[in-house]
Amino acid sequence: MSQEQFTQEQTVQEKSILQKTLEEITQPFIDLFHTSRALFGLNLSYVLEGLTYFGVVGLLAIFFNEYVQLDDIRAGNMVGVLTAGITLSMLFLGATVDWIGLRKALLAALSFMLVGRILLSVAPNIGAPGLWGSAHIFSMLGILGIVLGYGIYQPACYAGVKKLTNEKTAAMGYAMLYALMNLGGFLPGLISPPVRKASSILGVFWVYVVLTVAGLFVVYFIMSKKAVDRAIEAAGKERGENITDEKDELSNMTFKEKVQFYIKNFPLRDMRFLFFIFVLIPVQTLFAHNWLTLPLYTSRAFNGFVQDNFEFFVNLNPILIFILTPIVAALTTKKNAYNMMIIGTFVMAFPTFILALGPNIYTLMAYLIIMTIGEAMWQPRFLQWVAEIAPKNMTGIYMGIGQFPWFLTKIITSLYSGWFLMNFCPADTQPLQMNTEMMWLIYGFIAILSPVGLLFARRWMMKGFKTKHGG
Repeated sequence: MSQEQFTQEQTVQEKSILQKTLEEITQPFIDLFHTSRALFGLNLSYVLEGLTYFGVVGLLAIFFNEYVQLDDIRAGNMVGVLTAGITLSMLFLGATVDWIGLRKALLAALSFMLVGRILLSVAPNIGAPGLWGSAHIFSMLGILGIVLGYGIYQPACYAGVKKLTNEKTAAMGYAMLYALMNLGGFLPGLISPPVRKASSILGVFWVYVVLTVAGLFVVYFIMSKKAVDRAIEAAGKERGENITDEKDELSNMTFKEKVQFYIKNFPLRDMRFLFFIFVLIPVQTLFAHNWLTLPLYTSRAFNGFVQDNFEFFVNLNPILIFILTPIVAALTTKKNAYNMMIIGTFVMAFPTFILALGPNIYTLMAYLIIMTIGEAMWQPRFLQWVAEIAPKNMTGIYMGIGQFPWFLTKIITSLYSGWFLMNFCPADTQPLQMNTEMMWLIYGFIAILSPVGLLFARRWMMKGFKTKHGG
Protein backbone atom coordinates (compact mmCIF):
# COMPACT_ATOMS: atom_id res chain seq x y z
CA MET A 1 0.00 0.00 0.00
CA SER A 2 1.35 3.40 -0.99
CA GLN A 3 1.66 6.28 1.45
CA GLU A 4 -1.15 8.12 -0.37
CA GLN A 5 -3.52 5.12 -0.09
CA PHE A 6 -2.64 4.70 3.61
CA THR A 7 -3.38 8.39 4.24
CA GLN A 8 -6.71 8.15 2.41
CA GLU A 9 -7.72 5.03 4.36
CA GLN A 10 -6.73 6.70 7.64
CA THR A 11 -8.83 9.76 6.72
CA VAL A 12 -11.85 7.52 5.95
CA GLN A 13 -11.43 5.75 9.31
CA GLU A 14 -11.20 9.06 11.16
CA LYS A 15 -14.36 10.31 9.41
CA SER A 16 -16.10 7.05 10.28
CA ILE A 17 -15.16 7.38 13.96
CA LEU A 18 -16.27 11.03 14.01
CA GLN A 19 -19.54 10.18 12.26
CA LYS A 20 -20.21 7.34 14.68
CA THR A 21 -19.49 9.60 17.67
CA LEU A 22 -21.84 12.29 16.33
CA GLU A 23 -24.55 9.66 15.78
CA GLU A 24 -24.12 8.41 19.35
CA ILE A 25 -24.57 11.96 20.62
CA THR A 26 -27.47 12.98 18.38
CA GLN A 27 -29.51 9.75 18.21
CA PRO A 28 -30.73 9.78 21.84
CA PHE A 29 -31.88 13.40 21.35
CA ILE A 30 -33.71 12.38 18.16
CA ASP A 31 -35.34 9.41 19.92
CA LEU A 32 -36.44 11.63 22.81
CA PHE A 33 -37.86 14.35 20.55
CA HIS A 34 -39.87 11.72 18.71
CA THR A 35 -41.56 10.58 21.91
CA SER A 36 -44.99 11.56 23.14
CA ARG A 37 -46.81 14.82 23.63
CA ALA A 38 -47.26 13.78 27.28
CA LEU A 39 -43.48 13.62 27.88
CA PHE A 40 -43.07 17.02 26.20
CA GLY A 41 -45.71 18.42 28.57
CA LEU A 42 -43.95 16.88 31.56
CA ASN A 43 -40.64 18.47 30.59
CA LEU A 44 -42.24 21.87 29.94
CA SER A 45 -44.02 21.73 33.30
CA TYR A 46 -40.73 20.85 35.00
CA VAL A 47 -38.91 23.85 33.50
CA LEU A 48 -41.65 26.22 34.70
CA GLU A 49 -41.73 24.63 38.15
CA GLY A 50 -37.93 24.59 38.49
CA LEU A 51 -37.77 28.29 37.58
CA THR A 52 -40.52 29.08 40.08
CA TYR A 53 -39.15 26.97 42.94
CA PHE A 54 -35.57 28.25 42.73
CA GLY A 55 -36.78 31.79 42.13
CA VAL A 56 -38.83 31.78 45.34
CA VAL A 57 -36.14 30.04 47.42
CA GLY A 58 -33.50 32.57 46.33
CA LEU A 59 -35.58 35.49 47.66
CA LEU A 60 -37.24 33.82 50.64
CA ALA A 61 -34.78 34.88 53.37
CA ILE A 62 -34.88 38.52 52.18
CA PHE A 63 -38.70 38.31 52.01
CA PHE A 64 -38.91 37.24 55.65
CA ASN A 65 -36.40 39.95 56.61
CA GLU A 66 -38.04 42.86 54.84
CA TYR A 67 -41.75 42.01 54.76
CA VAL A 68 -42.36 39.75 57.75
CA GLN A 69 -39.62 41.51 59.78
CA LEU A 70 -37.89 38.41 61.12
CA ASP A 71 -34.20 38.52 62.07
CA ASP A 72 -31.55 36.69 60.04
CA ILE A 73 -31.72 33.55 62.18
CA ARG A 74 -35.51 33.21 61.98
CA ALA A 75 -35.54 34.04 58.27
CA GLY A 76 -32.93 31.34 57.66
CA ASN A 77 -35.05 28.93 59.69
CA MET A 78 -38.01 29.58 57.39
CA VAL A 79 -35.90 28.72 54.32
CA GLY A 80 -34.81 25.56 56.12
CA VAL A 81 -38.44 24.68 56.88
CA LEU A 82 -39.22 24.89 53.16
CA THR A 83 -36.22 22.93 51.83
CA ALA A 84 -36.13 20.28 54.56
CA GLY A 85 -39.92 20.10 54.60
CA ILE A 86 -40.04 19.27 50.90
CA THR A 87 -37.61 16.39 51.35
CA LEU A 88 -39.59 14.99 54.27
CA SER A 89 -42.83 15.54 52.36
CA MET A 90 -41.56 13.33 49.54
CA LEU A 91 -41.04 10.58 52.11
CA PHE A 92 -44.75 10.56 52.98
CA LEU A 93 -46.40 11.80 49.78
CA GLY A 94 -44.23 10.16 47.13
CA ALA A 95 -46.74 7.33 46.82
CA THR A 96 -49.49 9.71 45.64
CA VAL A 97 -48.66 9.16 41.98
CA ASP A 98 -48.87 5.40 42.49
CA TRP A 99 -52.33 5.71 44.04
CA ILE A 100 -54.09 8.29 41.85
CA GLY A 101 -52.08 8.28 38.62
CA LEU A 102 -49.60 10.64 36.96
CA ARG A 103 -51.87 13.38 35.64
CA LYS A 104 -54.04 13.71 38.76
CA ALA A 105 -50.94 13.76 40.97
CA LEU A 106 -49.36 16.59 38.96
CA LEU A 107 -52.59 18.62 38.97
CA ALA A 108 -53.02 18.13 42.73
CA ALA A 109 -49.38 19.05 43.39
CA LEU A 110 -49.48 22.23 41.32
CA SER A 111 -52.80 23.23 42.93
CA PHE A 112 -51.26 22.95 46.40
CA MET A 113 -48.26 25.01 45.25
CA LEU A 114 -50.48 27.64 43.63
CA VAL A 115 -52.43 28.17 46.86
CA GLY A 116 -49.16 28.24 48.83
CA ARG A 117 -47.55 30.84 46.57
CA ILE A 118 -50.64 33.04 46.60
CA LEU A 119 -50.66 32.96 50.43
CA LEU A 120 -46.94 33.78 50.49
CA SER A 121 -47.48 36.75 48.14
CA VAL A 122 -50.43 38.26 50.02
CA ALA A 123 -49.23 37.54 53.59
CA PRO A 124 -47.45 40.89 54.20
CA ASN A 125 -50.56 42.83 53.12
CA ILE A 126 -53.15 40.95 55.17
CA GLY A 127 -51.36 40.47 58.47
CA ALA A 128 -49.19 42.09 61.12
CA PRO A 129 -45.41 41.59 60.81
CA GLY A 130 -43.12 40.09 63.44
CA LEU A 131 -42.39 36.65 64.83
CA TRP A 132 -45.69 34.71 65.11
CA GLY A 133 -47.56 37.71 63.79
CA SER A 134 -50.40 37.07 61.35
CA ALA A 135 -48.12 37.81 58.35
CA HIS A 136 -45.75 35.14 59.64
CA ILE A 137 -48.61 32.66 60.13
CA PHE A 138 -49.98 33.22 56.62
CA SER A 139 -46.46 32.92 55.18
CA MET A 140 -45.97 29.59 56.94
CA LEU A 141 -49.30 28.37 55.60
CA GLY A 142 -48.00 29.33 52.16
CA ILE A 143 -44.83 27.32 52.79
CA LEU A 144 -46.99 24.38 53.90
CA GLY A 145 -48.84 24.44 50.57
CA ILE A 146 -45.56 24.46 48.64
CA VAL A 147 -44.15 21.65 50.81
CA LEU A 148 -47.20 19.45 50.28
CA GLY A 149 -47.28 20.16 46.56
CA TYR A 150 -43.60 19.57 45.94
CA GLY A 151 -43.68 16.37 47.99
CA ILE A 152 -46.12 15.01 45.40
CA TYR A 153 -44.71 16.78 42.33
CA GLN A 154 -41.10 15.64 42.10
CA PRO A 155 -41.65 11.89 42.70
CA ALA A 156 -44.54 12.10 40.22
CA CYS A 157 -42.31 13.64 37.55
CA TYR A 158 -39.66 10.93 37.81
CA ALA A 159 -42.29 8.22 37.98
CA GLY A 160 -43.73 9.86 34.86
CA VAL A 161 -40.44 9.49 33.01
CA LYS A 162 -40.47 5.77 33.80
CA LYS A 163 -44.06 5.44 32.53
CA LEU A 164 -43.53 7.55 29.38
CA THR A 165 -40.18 6.21 28.12
CA ASN A 166 -38.79 2.93 26.83
CA GLU A 167 -35.34 1.34 26.99
CA LYS A 168 -34.05 3.57 24.16
CA THR A 169 -35.27 6.83 25.66
CA ALA A 170 -35.19 6.24 29.43
CA ALA A 171 -31.60 7.35 30.14
CA MET A 172 -32.02 10.55 28.10
CA GLY A 173 -35.44 11.14 29.66
CA TYR A 174 -34.02 11.17 33.20
CA ALA A 175 -31.02 13.22 32.07
CA MET A 176 -33.20 15.86 30.42
CA LEU A 177 -35.41 16.19 33.50
CA TYR A 178 -32.33 16.63 35.72
CA ALA A 179 -30.83 19.12 33.28
CA LEU A 180 -34.07 21.09 33.12
CA MET A 181 -34.17 21.31 36.91
CA ASN A 182 -30.73 22.92 36.85
CA LEU A 183 -31.81 25.25 34.04
CA GLY A 184 -34.62 26.26 36.38
CA GLY A 185 -32.00 27.07 39.01
CA PHE A 186 -30.18 29.35 36.57
CA LEU A 187 -33.07 31.25 34.93
CA PRO A 188 -34.25 33.24 38.00
CA GLY A 189 -30.94 35.09 37.87
CA LEU A 190 -32.03 36.49 34.49
CA ILE A 191 -35.73 37.03 35.19
CA SER A 192 -35.86 38.12 38.83
CA PRO A 193 -33.59 41.24 38.94
CA PRO A 194 -35.48 43.43 36.42
CA VAL A 195 -38.88 42.48 37.89
CA ARG A 196 -37.65 43.05 41.46
CA LYS A 197 -36.24 46.48 40.58
CA ALA A 198 -39.49 47.46 38.88
CA SER A 199 -42.00 46.12 41.41
CA SER A 200 -40.26 44.68 44.53
CA ILE A 201 -39.91 41.08 45.71
CA LEU A 202 -43.69 40.76 46.01
CA GLY A 203 -43.91 41.58 42.30
CA VAL A 204 -41.50 38.74 41.57
CA PHE A 205 -43.56 36.37 43.71
CA TRP A 206 -46.70 37.25 41.71
CA VAL A 207 -44.82 36.47 38.49
CA TYR A 208 -44.10 33.03 39.97
CA VAL A 209 -47.79 32.64 40.84
CA VAL A 210 -48.60 33.26 37.16
CA LEU A 211 -45.97 30.72 36.11
CA THR A 212 -47.55 28.17 38.46
CA VAL A 213 -50.89 28.75 36.72
CA ALA A 214 -49.10 28.27 33.39
CA GLY A 215 -47.73 24.97 34.70
CA LEU A 216 -51.26 23.86 35.58
CA PHE A 217 -52.45 24.72 32.08
CA VAL A 218 -49.56 22.73 30.57
CA VAL A 219 -50.51 19.61 32.53
CA TYR A 220 -54.25 20.04 31.97
CA PHE A 221 -54.19 20.79 28.23
CA ILE A 222 -50.93 19.33 26.85
CA MET A 223 -50.87 16.32 29.17
CA SER A 224 -54.54 15.57 28.55
CA LYS A 225 -55.93 12.30 29.90
CA LYS A 226 -56.06 10.89 26.38
CA ALA A 227 -52.47 11.94 25.60
CA VAL A 228 -51.11 10.48 28.85
CA ASP A 229 -53.00 7.17 28.54
CA ARG A 230 -51.89 6.77 24.93
CA ALA A 231 -48.25 7.54 25.78
CA ILE A 232 -48.17 5.17 28.77
CA GLU A 233 -49.70 2.39 26.71
CA ALA A 234 -47.27 2.93 23.80
CA ALA A 235 -44.22 3.03 26.08
CA GLY A 236 -45.44 -0.04 27.96
CA LYS A 237 -45.82 -2.03 24.73
CA GLU A 238 -42.29 -1.07 23.69
CA ARG A 239 -41.06 -2.36 27.07
CA GLY A 240 -43.14 -5.55 26.60
CA GLU A 241 -45.53 -4.74 29.46
CA ASN A 242 -49.31 -5.11 29.61
CA ILE A 243 -50.46 -1.71 30.91
CA THR A 244 -54.13 -2.75 31.02
CA ASP A 245 -53.43 -5.63 33.41
CA GLU A 246 -51.36 -3.30 35.59
CA LYS A 247 -54.20 -0.76 35.80
CA ASP A 248 -56.74 -3.48 36.56
CA GLU A 249 -54.53 -4.86 39.33
CA LEU A 250 -54.54 -1.51 41.11
CA SER A 251 -58.15 -0.61 40.49
CA ASN A 252 -59.39 -3.97 41.80
CA MET A 253 -57.62 -3.54 45.15
CA THR A 254 -59.50 -2.31 48.19
CA PHE A 255 -57.94 0.42 50.33
CA LYS A 256 -56.89 -2.19 52.91
CA GLU A 257 -55.29 -4.35 50.19
CA LYS A 258 -53.39 -1.35 48.85
CA VAL A 259 -52.03 -0.58 52.31
CA GLN A 260 -50.99 -4.23 52.78
CA PHE A 261 -49.33 -4.18 49.33
CA TYR A 262 -47.31 -1.09 50.23
CA ILE A 263 -46.27 -2.45 53.62
CA LYS A 264 -45.14 -5.71 52.01
CA ASN A 265 -43.11 -3.91 49.33
CA PHE A 266 -42.06 -0.85 51.35
CA PRO A 267 -38.62 0.38 50.17
CA LEU A 268 -37.06 0.42 53.64
CA ARG A 269 -37.44 -3.37 53.76
CA ASP A 270 -35.16 -3.69 50.71
CA MET A 271 -31.59 -3.87 52.02
CA ARG A 272 -30.00 -3.28 48.62
CA PHE A 273 -32.10 -0.17 48.12
CA LEU A 274 -31.20 1.08 51.61
CA PHE A 275 -27.49 0.53 51.00
CA PHE A 276 -27.67 2.17 47.58
CA ILE A 277 -29.23 5.43 48.74
CA PHE A 278 -27.21 5.76 51.97
CA VAL A 279 -23.81 4.94 50.41
CA LEU A 280 -24.24 8.08 48.28
CA ILE A 281 -24.27 10.42 51.30
CA PRO A 282 -20.46 10.94 51.31
CA VAL A 283 -20.32 12.16 47.69
CA GLN A 284 -23.55 14.14 48.12
CA THR A 285 -21.80 16.25 50.76
CA LEU A 286 -20.14 18.02 47.82
CA PHE A 287 -23.58 19.28 46.74
CA ALA A 288 -24.10 20.78 50.20
CA HIS A 289 -20.66 22.39 50.11
CA ASN A 290 -21.81 24.33 47.02
CA TRP A 291 -23.70 26.67 49.35
CA LEU A 292 -22.19 25.87 52.76
CA THR A 293 -18.49 26.15 51.87
CA LEU A 294 -17.80 27.43 48.33
CA PRO A 295 -19.21 30.97 48.81
CA LEU A 296 -17.05 31.60 51.88
CA TYR A 297 -14.04 29.74 50.43
CA THR A 298 -14.03 31.77 47.21
CA SER A 299 -14.61 35.07 49.03
CA ARG A 300 -11.99 34.46 51.76
CA ALA A 301 -9.18 32.31 50.31
CA PHE A 302 -8.81 34.32 47.07
CA ASN A 303 -7.84 37.85 46.15
CA GLY A 304 -8.72 39.84 43.06
CA PHE A 305 -11.02 38.52 40.32
CA VAL A 306 -12.30 35.36 42.07
CA GLN A 307 -13.00 37.18 45.33
CA ASP A 308 -14.72 40.08 43.55
CA ASN A 309 -16.87 37.74 41.44
CA PHE A 310 -17.32 34.77 43.77
CA GLU A 311 -21.07 34.52 42.95
CA PHE A 312 -20.19 33.62 39.35
CA PHE A 313 -18.11 30.63 40.42
CA VAL A 314 -20.62 29.51 43.06
CA ASN A 315 -23.46 29.53 40.47
CA LEU A 316 -21.50 27.99 37.60
CA ASN A 317 -22.58 24.44 38.40
CA PRO A 318 -26.29 24.67 37.38
CA ILE A 319 -25.68 26.03 33.88
CA LEU A 320 -22.82 23.55 33.30
CA ILE A 321 -25.14 20.72 34.37
CA PHE A 322 -27.81 21.91 31.94
CA ILE A 323 -25.29 21.83 29.08
CA LEU A 324 -23.34 18.71 30.02
CA THR A 325 -25.98 16.29 31.36
CA PRO A 326 -27.77 15.56 28.04
CA ILE A 327 -24.43 15.26 26.21
CA VAL A 328 -23.00 12.86 28.80
CA ALA A 329 -26.26 10.88 28.76
CA ALA A 330 -26.14 10.65 24.97
CA LEU A 331 -22.60 9.26 25.06
CA THR A 332 -23.34 6.78 27.86
CA THR A 333 -26.97 5.85 27.26
CA LYS A 334 -26.09 2.21 26.49
CA LYS A 335 -23.85 1.83 29.53
CA ASN A 336 -24.96 -0.08 32.61
CA ALA A 337 -26.58 2.30 35.12
CA TYR A 338 -24.78 0.88 38.15
CA ASN A 339 -21.37 1.01 36.49
CA MET A 340 -22.05 4.63 35.55
CA MET A 341 -22.83 5.28 39.22
CA ILE A 342 -19.42 3.96 40.24
CA ILE A 343 -17.53 5.90 37.57
CA GLY A 344 -19.60 9.06 37.98
CA THR A 345 -19.26 9.27 41.77
CA PHE A 346 -15.49 8.72 41.42
CA VAL A 347 -15.20 11.48 38.79
CA MET A 348 -17.22 13.78 41.06
CA ALA A 349 -15.20 13.01 44.21
CA PHE A 350 -11.71 13.02 42.67
CA PRO A 351 -11.36 16.76 41.83
CA THR A 352 -11.85 17.59 45.52
CA PHE A 353 -8.23 16.49 45.87
CA ILE A 354 -7.30 19.08 43.23
CA LEU A 355 -8.55 21.82 45.57
CA ALA A 356 -6.19 20.34 48.17
CA LEU A 357 -3.32 21.67 46.00
CA GLY A 358 -4.20 25.19 47.09
CA PRO A 359 -6.49 28.08 46.14
CA ASN A 360 -6.00 29.43 42.63
CA ILE A 361 -8.33 29.97 39.70
CA TYR A 362 -7.01 26.95 37.81
CA THR A 363 -7.62 24.42 40.61
CA LEU A 364 -11.01 26.02 41.26
CA MET A 365 -12.12 25.79 37.61
CA ALA A 366 -10.76 22.24 37.31
CA TYR A 367 -12.77 21.25 40.38
CA LEU A 368 -15.98 22.88 39.16
CA ILE A 369 -15.81 21.42 35.65
CA ILE A 370 -14.68 17.88 36.53
CA MET A 371 -17.05 17.66 39.48
CA THR A 372 -19.93 18.75 37.25
CA ILE A 373 -19.05 16.11 34.64
CA GLY A 374 -19.11 13.49 37.40
CA GLU A 375 -22.47 14.76 38.64
CA ALA A 376 -23.83 14.61 35.08
CA MET A 377 -22.65 11.00 34.84
CA TRP A 378 -24.24 9.63 38.00
CA GLN A 379 -27.09 11.78 39.30
CA PRO A 380 -29.58 11.09 36.45
CA ARG A 381 -28.55 7.43 36.54
CA PHE A 382 -29.30 7.35 40.27
CA LEU A 383 -32.86 8.46 39.49
CA GLN A 384 -33.08 5.90 36.70
CA TRP A 385 -31.76 3.10 38.93
CA VAL A 386 -34.23 3.89 41.72
CA ALA A 387 -37.11 3.91 39.22
CA GLU A 388 -35.99 0.63 37.66
CA ILE A 389 -35.49 -1.24 40.93
CA ALA A 390 -38.93 -0.19 42.19
CA PRO A 391 -41.64 -2.88 41.97
CA LYS A 392 -44.57 -2.14 39.69
CA ASN A 393 -46.95 0.50 41.06
CA MET A 394 -44.39 1.73 43.63
CA THR A 395 -42.13 4.04 41.62
CA GLY A 396 -43.40 7.17 43.39
CA ILE A 397 -42.76 5.97 46.92
CA TYR A 398 -39.30 4.66 45.94
CA MET A 399 -38.49 8.07 44.43
CA GLY A 400 -39.76 9.83 47.53
CA ILE A 401 -37.76 7.72 49.98
CA GLY A 402 -34.75 7.88 47.65
CA GLN A 403 -34.56 11.59 48.50
CA PHE A 404 -34.39 11.04 52.28
CA PRO A 405 -30.59 10.62 52.48
CA TRP A 406 -30.32 13.98 50.69
CA PHE A 407 -32.21 15.49 53.62
CA LEU A 408 -29.77 13.83 56.02
CA THR A 409 -26.81 15.03 53.92
CA LYS A 410 -27.89 18.67 54.23
CA ILE A 411 -28.25 18.30 58.00
CA ILE A 412 -25.02 16.34 58.55
CA THR A 413 -22.85 18.58 56.35
CA SER A 414 -24.17 21.74 57.99
CA LEU A 415 -23.11 20.37 61.41
CA TYR A 416 -19.39 20.33 60.58
CA SER A 417 -18.85 22.71 57.63
CA GLY A 418 -18.79 25.80 59.87
CA TRP A 419 -16.16 24.26 62.15
CA PHE A 420 -13.92 23.48 59.17
CA LEU A 421 -14.28 27.03 57.83
CA MET A 422 -13.47 28.56 61.23
CA ASN A 423 -10.35 26.42 61.61
CA PHE A 424 -9.04 26.14 58.03
CA CYS A 425 -10.56 29.15 56.22
CA PRO A 426 -11.32 31.73 58.93
CA ALA A 427 -12.63 35.23 58.29
CA ASP A 428 -10.32 38.23 58.70
CA THR A 429 -7.28 36.07 57.89
CA GLN A 430 -4.87 36.42 54.99
CA PRO A 431 -5.11 33.56 52.43
CA LEU A 432 -1.46 32.62 52.99
CA GLN A 433 -2.19 31.99 56.67
CA MET A 434 -5.11 29.65 55.93
CA ASN A 435 -4.95 25.88 55.53
CA THR A 436 -7.72 25.26 53.01
CA GLU A 437 -5.64 22.45 51.52
CA MET A 438 -6.26 20.26 54.57
CA MET A 439 -9.97 21.10 54.58
CA TRP A 440 -10.45 19.96 50.98
CA LEU A 441 -8.21 16.93 51.48
CA ILE A 442 -10.48 15.72 54.30
CA TYR A 443 -13.58 16.48 52.21
CA GLY A 444 -12.03 14.48 49.35
CA PHE A 445 -11.51 11.43 51.58
CA ILE A 446 -15.14 11.71 52.72
CA ALA A 447 -16.50 11.95 49.16
CA ILE A 448 -14.42 9.07 47.80
CA LEU A 449 -16.12 6.65 50.22
CA SER A 450 -19.16 6.53 47.89
CA PRO A 451 -17.50 5.10 44.75
CA VAL A 452 -15.41 2.75 46.90
CA GLY A 453 -18.55 1.46 48.63
CA LEU A 454 -20.42 1.07 45.33
CA LEU A 455 -17.49 -0.80 43.81
CA PHE A 456 -17.12 -3.29 46.66
CA ALA A 457 -20.88 -3.93 46.75
CA ARG A 458 -21.26 -4.29 42.98
CA ARG A 459 -21.76 -8.06 42.82
CA TRP A 460 -24.33 -8.03 45.64
CA MET A 461 -26.17 -5.03 44.21
CA MET A 462 -26.36 -6.41 40.66
CA LYS A 463 -27.49 -9.89 41.72
CA GLY A 464 -31.01 -10.49 40.43
CA PHE A 465 -31.42 -6.85 39.36
CA LYS A 466 -33.04 -7.64 36.02
CA THR A 467 -35.67 -9.83 37.62
CA LYS A 468 -36.26 -7.16 40.26
CA HIS A 469 -37.59 -4.56 37.87
CA GLY A 470 -38.81 -6.87 35.18
CA GLY A 471 -36.23 -6.25 32.48
